[in-house]
Amino acid sequence: MSENFEFQYPWVLALLALLPVYAFLRGRVGKHSALRFPSADIARAAGATARAAAGRLLLFLRLLTVALCITALAGPRFANDRTETQASGVDIMLVLDLSWSMMALDMSGPGERITRFDIASEVLEDFIRKRPDDRIGLVVFSAVPYLASPLTLNHDWLIENLKRLHIGMIRELGTAIGDATATAAKRLKSAKDSKSRLIILLTDGDNNRGEIDPVPAAQLAAALGAKVYTIGIGVEEPCQLPAFEPATGKLRLDAQGNVIPTLVLQPANYAVLNRMSALSNAKSYRAKNRRELHSIYDEIDRLEKTEVKLRRLTTYTPLFQWPLLAALGLFTLEMVLANTRFRRIP
Repeated sequence: MSENFEFQYPWVLALLALLPVYAFLRGRVGKHSALRFPSADIARAAGATARAAAGRLLLFLRLLTVALCITALAGPRFANDRTETQASGVDIMLVLDLSWSMMALDMSGPGERITRFDIASEVLEDFIRKRPDDRIGLVVFSAVPYLASPLTLNHDWLIENLKRLHIGMIRELGTAIGDATATAAKRLKSAKDSKSRLIILLTDGDNNRGEIDPVPAAQLAAALGAKVYTIGIGVEEPCQLPAFEPATGKLRLDAQGNVIPTLVLQPANYAVLNRMSALSNAKSYRAKNRRELHSIYDEIDRLEKTEVKLRRLTTYTPLFQWPLLAALGLFTLEMVLANTRFRRIP
């Protein structure tokens, strides 16, 4: 938002050029004294300076008053420019896996203890910030899906909700990919004025819970006009699930500060994710580290770009009253002086 000073009728200011001409033609202000003096030298010495000083001051006040009136007529104002961005019409439901296997550390770099979930959360936040004009919602799931955020343009609130999540907050264990996808599709169905509908599913496991299988859920989404992008994460070899506190989602360490291993996680079969994406002419991806996951979301961001409409609004704050009030004050001062201190005797 920007604020600029301007005149509504700037051509009126050309009248100011007439004021010096008027002053020049007017010459000295004031009539000659009407009193009789026995000597002209006495009248000349007593009256010339007073008449000249009074005339110049009163003329100056009159010219300044007229100048302020002309300025007021020119319509001084502040123009407040504001640009509003209209929603792009792209509605995106992010679907995030919160099953226990997302605590695996296989995607972290050397010397890091970053879980799959931490990396996914970081990349999702970056993706959300890159799409300020899209309505974005969030569904999280383990054995059952939950709506973490409806479709919204308030992305700060959405990111705040994302940061509240942790593994273990959903008590039901398992992975219900189909139910989560169907939940996201139903949310997109209720959205109005959608130009494009996207579901971006991120998971590290196979569907083993829920009432709806992944493929029928993807068919439902495609029937509603939604593309289903699927992302499978994790290394393609067995890895260990570290011990953690389900109440907080924090890793549990031993006395030496080392991670405590628990059960062994087997690589997931992501063939079903490929079938889900193919039903809606979308793409399926695999990510084995943070860099690859960032690249995947960047590619989706490029593939689903739309034009955003900008609307420029201008409101005006009028200022003509201030020079008008100043002109009134100067005119009043001129009248007072002309009838008191600088009063002329005919």
